[in-house]
Amino acid sequence: MKWGTLYIAIFIVWLFHISGMIGILIGYEQLFIALTPINLLACLLAILWVEKWEPKRLLPLMIPFLIGMFAEILGVNYGYFFGEYAYGQNLGPKVLGVPWFIGVNWAILTYCSANISRSFTNNLFLSSIIAAALMVSFDLLIEMVAPRFDFWEFKDGIIPLQNYLAWFGFGFVANVLYQKSNPHGTAILAFNILITFSFFFLVFVFF
Repeated sequence: MKWGTLYIAIFIVWLFHISGMIGILIGYEQLFIALTPINLLACLLAILWVEKWEPKRLLPLMIPFLIGMFAEILGVNYGYFFGEYAYGQNLGPKVLGVPWFIGVNWAILTYCSANISRSFTNNLFLSSIIAAALMVSFDLLIEMVAPRFDFWEFKDGIIPLQNYLAWFGFGFVANVLYQKSNPHGTAILAFNILITFSFFFLVFVFF
C-alpha cells in the first residue's frame, strides 16, 4: 500500500462529507442530499483504489451487496425482517423498490466494520460480532435523520426493534462471509470512512 494513495483517498472522503455538510447547513439541503449516491460512489472508489482493484478485494464486496439487496427487497415489498418501510427519492435508482446504492452502502459498511473489528481480534466469531454491533450503531444514528433526508421512512414513523435485530443478524452473516473470503484490508481507511459517515449524520441530529 502506498501511503500517498491512502492519504489522498482519506482526503477525498472527508472532502465530500464536509462539503456536503456545509452545503446543507448554508441552505442547499435538497441539492446536496440528492448527491448522496455520488458520495457513496466516491467512498466505494476510494476503497477500491486503496485496495488496488484486486479481485480478491473486489469480489468479496459483492457478498454484503447481494445480502443487503436481498434483505432490503424482501423487507420493502413484504415487510420481512426490518418492519414496514419504504425508500424515498434521494438514494438514486431503484430495483424492486430498493435503491442500488443501498447495496453499495451495505458493502461499504461491511468493509469498514470488518477491518475495524479485525484490528482488535483475529477471531472470526468475535470480529463479526463487533462488526455487526458497529453496523447497528451506525443504523441507530442514521435512522434519526433518514426521514428528513427522504432516504426512507417506517410506517407511522415508528422504528420497530426487529429492524435493529435484523441489521445485527444480516450484518453478522455478511461479516462472517466477507471476512472468510477476504484478507485484511486497510483499517485506517475503514475507520475514516465510518467516522466521516457518523460525524455527518450526528451533525444533523442536532441541526
